[in-house]
Amino acid sequence: MAETTNPPGVDDLALDESVTFTSELIRIDTTNSGDGSCRERPAAEYVAERLAAAGLEPTLLERTPGRTNVVARIEGTDPSADALLVHGHLDVVPAEAADWTVHPFSGEVRDGVVWGRGAVDMKNMDAMILAVVRGWARAGVRPRRDIVIAYTADEEASAEDGSGFLADRHPELFEGCTEGISESGAFTFHAGPGMSLYPIAAGERGTGWLRLTAEGRAGHGSKVNRANAVSALAAAVARIGEYEWPVRLTPTVRAALTEIAALHHIRVDLDAPGFDVDELLGKLGPAAALVESTVRNSANPTMLDAGYKVNVIPGRATAHIDGRMVPGAEDEFIETMDRLTGPGVDWEFHHREVPLQAPVDSPTYAKMRAAVELFDPGAHAVPYCMSGGTDAKQFSRLGITGYGFSPLKLPVGFDYQALFHGVDERVPVDALHFGVRVLDHFLRTV
Repeated sequence: MAETTNPPGVDDLALDESVTFTSELIRIDTTNSGDGSCRERPAAEYVAERLAAAGLEPTLLERTPGRTNVVARIEGTDPSADALLVHGHLDVVPAEAADWTVHPFSGEVRDGVVWGRGAVDMKNMDAMILAVVRGWARAGVRPRRDIVIAYTADEEASAEDGSGFLADRHPELFEGCTEGISESGAFTFHAGPGMSLYPIAAGERGTGWLRLTAEGRAGHGSKVNRANAVSALAAAVARIGEYEWPVRLTPTVRAALTEIAALHHIRVDLDAPGFDVDELLGKLGPAAALVESTVRNSANPTMLDAGYKVNVIPGRATAHIDGRMVPGAEDEFIETMDRLTGPGVDWEFHHREVPLQAPVDSPTYAKMRAAVELFDPGAHAVPYCMSGGTDAKQFSRLGITGYGFSPLKLPVGFDYQALFHGVDERVPVDALHFGVRVLDHFLRTV
């Protein structure tokens, strides 16, 4: 039977505040278009005021005016224990209002659902953290470990004004932190009738955003031109887009495949000769979506730029590729890009961040599993690796092991993953209440 009574640190006000804060944070437009125009400061001041009202001493920090980060520390009862980082970003991706059922920055609460950009990525988690901290202040609850709360800027772009800036310029604020939790984990994934999974992230693929450049000979579009930059670039882009990357199973992905297969009553030997991961994925039904993007590297062409007139052959053409690298396969990625681009096309990393792995047999991971399954008995917490990346990459520079843990209990048919950066982003009120209870339990018991 699910745990239904509120734990010591969670009162009815904490549950209400998780909804109110989500809605009000959504109304603060922190759109990050990647051009430097984003200003997170109003949202940063919002959370700082509420942290201060809970008795904390938040620090506001900026690398660039208006790109504001907030850091605060809750002192634990055991000074000898390692500290835990709990972080969330304040910026969101753009949203085109005409495409939405409700205005993306309305924060409207309708029929038990909070609507708006950031409802799942990740102002919901930002709000739940605030609600838990303030609930603790009212109840006089203190965690065993020091907990460092960080609200960051610029996660939806390079993180240079956010977690990268904090890790490089203010490492002292994270003294003692050995582990951290943030977005994209512990949400309900309905894998079939009667099978509810909660994937908890214990890894991320590395980010490799590439710029390809082809140099050729400019000329008239009616003339023969064997040094056509557009042709060379197009051929390279086609080779990259069609390439079949080899399978590279990391420890996290191996654990995910093993556990999810077992829940489907499938016995697997990942090291058996001739093992076919794609064949196994085909047997896992909807759950395959949790793993299929992380069994190998990937490189997807996303942008092209060439020319200015139809009858003029340009001397230069450029393209952008979204590359992702599984842990341990970065060198392979680079060598493959060298080969696929071919002669006449140069490439470089426009933005690069490391892949991450975290142990799934750690006491902290066990506590995350236990917290989720306490409040949703019969469900199964399973490990997985994120196909994309989070601020955990930058905080890893400080030796902090990162997990994806922002708990939400979601109804059947609610496609949580499709709402990341999607239209009509929204989160159920009940999911926020569940998240507050699970976060409170985990943070007190870890």
